[in-house]
Amino acid sequence: METILFLAHTEADGTLAPAALEALGAATSLSTSLANARFIVGLLGENVTPAAQQIASCGAAKFLGVSGADFAPARYASDAAAAAALCQAAGATLVVAPATSRFNRCLPGVAQRVGGRADTHVTRVRATADQVSVSRWYYRQRMEGTHTRTQRPWFILVDPGTHPAWIGAAGTATVEPLAVTLGDAAKRTTVTGFRTPAADAQTIRPDASLLLVAGAGWTKKQADGQTHVPEAEQLILDFLRLTRASLGSTKSLVDLGGEGQAVLSFLSHLNQIGQTGATPRHPKGLSTCCHGEEPHTVGWRFINERRAISLDPNCSWARGKADVLYVADAFAVMRKVNELLAA
Repeated sequence: METILFLAHTEADGTLAPAALEALGAATSLSTSLANARFIVGLLGENVTPAAQQIASCGAAKFLGVSGADFAPARYASDAAAAAALCQAAGATLVVAPATSRFNRCLPGVAQRVGGRADTHVTRVRATADQVSVSRWYYRQRMEGTHTRTQRPWFILVDPGTHPAWIGAAGTATVEPLAVTLGDAAKRTTVTGFRTPAADAQTIRPDASLLLVAGAGWTKKQADGQTHVPEAEQLILDFLRLTRASLGSTKSLVDLGGEGQAVLSFLSHLNQIGQTGATPRHPKGLSTCCHGEEPHTVGWRFINERRAISLDPNCSWARGKADVLYVADAFAVMRKVNELLAA
């Protein structure tokens, strides 16, 4: 009989993030598919009660929690100690968790600590009456494989955007607290604060329904023989403000800054999409001033609807990589789109 532990860390307000709810959806589906499976929830954070109440109707046999100020920040030593304690207290054979940066960093080490195995970048979890299998990406997300494991406990880190989020009613849940004592060595790393841009200044929004990608063409000479980088910046920022879209970039545009050329001032390598950048998951994507070469478009594999604006009718987007290609001047198109959005 499998004992499934859904493991999650809370956000600053004590609730669970969308990625955690998606992993919970995978865990609950797993528990209903396996014969005689036992389902337990394990939470860690400064205050786990709001999260437990948020998912009170998920069908868990019990809720376990490790809480306190020491477990608020993302820190390997404290996260690993809490996760190991939750796994052992639950007697877990399967641990399903969201593949957040916090858990991707610590849970493989926890699996080693408790004598188990871990799989990251999991995109699908399947179960028959007596066997669990997972699909996950390999080779920078160019290959997908499906496998199962016999060694337990098995840590399964579910990639965001790959499973439907759990939906259920909030309620009252009793959390069984676990005492985890941290030595001074485990608390040497301290978080002194966060520096983040204002909400309106943020350009990377993982939960946005639209991805806007800016290519190097925005900084090139236009029909009048001049560059118009300040106008390009304003058009893009206005579009982001009006649509709440997330902003991506090609490697070529980001690299221009290192070559001393004009670039969009708000872009960094964090915006880069493609083989050497991110592989975001948004329902829709719009490419602008970009040719759509293979190293870039591999980062679009999880974008469901792809559109592109380019002056080149023979660009790579026109060869089956985009659902719709607009052969037009991106400056003119974005001016009109922003005008309509602001109306």
